[in-house]
Amino acid sequence: MRQRSARISACGRYRYQLSRRLEENPAERSPVLFVMLNPSTADADQDDPTIRRCLSFARTWGHTDLVVGNLYALRATNPRALRADYRAAIGPDNDRWLRRLLSVATTVVCAWGLHAQPDRVARFQALAAGTPLFCLGTTKGGQPRHPLYLRRDAALEPWPTA
Repeated sequence: MRQRSARISACGRYRYQLSRRLEENPAERSPVLFVMLNPSTADADQDDPTIRRCLSFARTWGHTDLVVGNLYALRATNPRALRADYRAAIGPDNDRWLRRLLSVATTVVCAWGLHAQPDRVARFQALAAGTPLFCLGTTKGGQPRHPLYLRRDAALEPWPTA
């Protein structure tokens, strides 16, 4: 791994961005952005199982960088922690970071799974207006599947699906 970074709030409760450089000094940068539900334990130094799976997809697809953002920036290992206060779980700087991440990504993979609130999904779609969005399949409810337990050969498809 070449370069690793994470943007975590001063209070330590929110992670706004995580990135991993996969290729040193590429001729042309090709970052893939995964937008998931909320961050878990990964930081600038440590990867968690979800980040390792995203790294695998990024390498397979030939990207030079993995970048991760989330609908909710609250760091929690269980999505139920978001339910106490979905608004606070978003994080005060999250939309600004999502805009920044969307502006540098060559591919955007939506991957938040089942627990996102519809208004938050709509807000993300507004932030991403004009950007092609992809997923690795959808849930029965039409939400983009989380990458952790998907097959390594899962294919990208446009999201939202028609």
